[in-house]
Amino acid sequence: MKKIFIAGISCAALFFSACNSSGSGKGEHAEKDTSYIILGKITGLDTGTVYLVHRDFVSKTDSTRLDRGFFTFKGKADSVEHCYVIQKNGEKQFVKGFFLQNGKLTVLAKKDSMNSALISGMPVQDEFRDYENAVEKATGARMAVLDKNYDAARAGNDKKTMEKLGRQYDSLDNEEKKIAADYVKTHPGSYVSAFEIYSNFSYNPDPNQLDSLYKTLDASIQSGYYGRIIKDLVIKAQMTAVGKQAPGFTSTDENGKPLSLASFKGRYVLVDFWASWCGPCRQENPDVVKAYHQFHDKGFNILGVSLDTKKDKWEEAIKKDGLNWSQVSDLKGWKADVVALYGVQGIPMNYLVDKDGKIIAKGLRGEELANKLQEVFH
Repeated sequence: MKKIFIAGISCAALFFSACNSSGSGKGEHAEKDTSYIILGKITGLDTGTVYLVHRDFVSKTDSTRLDRGFFTFKGKADSVEHCYVIQKNGEKQFVKGFFLQNGKLTVLAKKDSMNSALISGMPVQDEFRDYENAVEKATGARMAVLDKNYDAARAGNDKKTMEKLGRQYDSLDNEEKKIAADYVKTHPGSYVSAFEIYSNFSYNPDPNQLDSLYKTLDASIQSGYYGRIIKDLVIKAQMTAVGKQAPGFTSTDENGKPLSLASFKGRYVLVDFWASWCGPCRQENPDVVKAYHQFHDKGFNILGVSLDTKKDKWEEAIKKDGLNWSQVSDLKGWKADVVALYGVQGIPMNYLVDKDGKIIAKGLRGEELANKLQEVFH
């Protein structure tokens, strides 16, 4: 499956995040309630700790102890935000994303099944739950089968089957994107719509499609948290579209020396965003290594841009995966300047740049990279 890691979400958590509206499902500010209360119950678990993770406006984590399976969180939400409620069991954690606004919210879950918890009570969360249920009904069963078959193929290193299943996943993903796009068109005043645009169309976006969906939203939603993110993504997607000059940048290599994209002018170079902690990136690396050895003598180079924050992990992954090409990282993770410059929202992500510094392809996965290079160096 062509999986990715999306900005701001940890490996053990979810792939996508969201933000939503006020008490009516429109706008950002609650009109009636001035505080929130979350009342929860985890069946089958009497004691332990539950965590509430805020990440949209100010990243912070609240925690509370279970009392015979019950837990409570109280506070004030200045604006609607997307949060996570997490139950941990040793090294495992069970995560559920939801929309928080002032008012009363209930969480009903079973031990080690927080990801399937029923969360309801706030209008915007109820709206989002209904949307999720509709998508699950349309594609959930087929997606579960694909995930199971893909994991089996990966365990057996069956790349042919993995490629076949990847194409099936792309088809199903496009089906989910259509559901999202149709929802946006019929719910332009909903913050759920802004979330669905971000979660479905932010990875390697088509700038025209993204801009069209953004312009569908009501002005109040465009000015909201995710509306502002989408607008910025439109600008970045236009800047990094195929046919545009690749934005120039300079970062630091493994030896602490500056290395610029401009130094590769006159050669074909793949600007490859990845990280040692990114499972999908590490799974992709063998194909990148193969392409590098096949086409390097013909003039193909790679500039790896790591989103690592720990130098030892970064260097260990370079050595283990055999990434014998130029690498840079400022060790700032998702906060790296080049990540913001290119509008990267998920990894692995790459941009193939020609001798004149123009982007000629992007988001090449699996055999797509070798096939494109074969076309370039025919």
